[in-house]
Amino acid sequence: MADLHHLTLTQALSAMTSGEFSPVTLVSALLQRIETTDHNINAWETVDREGALQAARASEARFASRAVRPLEGLPLGVKDIFLTEGVRTQAGFAPFSNFIPDHDAEAVAKLRAAGAIILGKTVTTQFAFMDPPITANPWKEGHTPGGSSSGSAAAVAARMVPAALGTQTSGSVLRPAAFCGVIGYKPSFGLISRRGIFPDSWSLDHVGVITRSVEDTALLANTLFGHDPQDPASLRYQGDDLAAFLTKESAPPRIGILSAFLARAKDDVAASTRATIERLARAGAQAEDVDLPVELDLVMAVHRIIMQTEMASIHTQMHTRSAEDYAPLLRAYVEVGQLIPGTSYVHAQRLRRRIRQALTSLSQRYDVLLLPTVSSTAPDTSTTGDPSFQGFWTLVGFPSISVPSGLSKEGLPYATQLVAAPFQDARLLATARWCHGILGDLPAPPSIAP
Repeated sequence: MADLHHLTLTQALSAMTSGEFSPVTLVSALLQRIETTDHNINAWETVDREGALQAARASEARFASRAVRPLEGLPLGVKDIFLTEGVRTQAGFAPFSNFIPDHDAEAVAKLRAAGAIILGKTVTTQFAFMDPPITANPWKEGHTPGGSSSGSAAAVAARMVPAALGTQTSGSVLRPAAFCGVIGYKPSFGLISRRGIFPDSWSLDHVGVITRSVEDTALLANTLFGHDPQDPASLRYQGDDLAAFLTKESAPPRIGILSAFLARAKDDVAASTRATIERLARAGAQAEDVDLPVELDLVMAVHRIIMQTEMASIHTQMHTRSAEDYAPLLRAYVEVGQLIPGTSYVHAQRLRRRIRQALTSLSQRYDVLLLPTVSSTAPDTSTTGDPSFQGFWTLVGFPSISVPSGLSKEGLPYATQLVAAPFQDARLLATARWCHGILGDLPAPPSIAP
């Protein structure tokens, strides 16, 4: 079974349940895949080989006794800003190079309790900000994998792990997923606990997942959703069972096309998005252009003020002690954020509420809104790419997902972003599954071994 690394979570769970192979076999295959592939990608900060194999052996015993949990035996990667018991959590910050937590972040704890096996920690840009990562894009040398969930997206794309946790404060789940040709999902704000994660912004941070199928996305979200009384932003999800919702017959969706974003995208991205819309329309989708009720530049200015002010507040003490250890872009962002007047922050929060109200009214008219995930294909490694197309929706906390939708002439992935009204996560994933079924999967990146 030399091709186990190509399996999705759903496929692997089905195969292990039917006895085709064991969790130990799967984990061993993926650890071997990491060993032979990651020297070209640098997606992993820490690989917990012994811990993963120990967990796999315990999982194998549960399969034998038929005490199987929802994610039993499924291997995952975890972005290196989530606390992981007994496994180093560095967050890309040198002073934390020897920090080994004594407990898991709530999201990690939930995954382990459901039977998932943590293979290790994936590379993050420092404190999940915008400084370029050490990780390479599996599709083409010299191009960024995006950030800040760089390692998570690259590891999933390179078939080193079927899925991984990420976080998004601006565009850090969807953008790397788009650049690496995989699926990235950011749920409605407050549905997944952030407890035990190094914060960037109290009112913007989201936990998200990176996978290769929408079914896998729903499988993970079903476990991760849930109220956490120790996270002040945590909410109770009142929607449908996500995995069950995907089994229902999906009618072709009603899609609102956000042409304002297409006008801001590179020509080839805009053309690819229009071609994607035509394919969906031929399959039965009802698609129409709609106008944004708010100015894109205003939304991103509000996002920047809120994020920069909150990040400066979070990092003040650590920056005072260890400014020289900060990466250049993050250090500058924190230092400028310390100069933003409190009145500007309060005004930005007031504008944010108005923006959210206007966009909620628009989103409720459609199953999803559609736009390019990113304004260009993956640029060079001096940047992690433009976060504006993703950060727009992070600001208002709407659920969003990036679905691969083709390859450029240079062999870099294109991606389409779907956005739904707040807390319509089940409908978003059902629509994404329908669209993904029309658009199809991308092949494995050609720059890695088969």
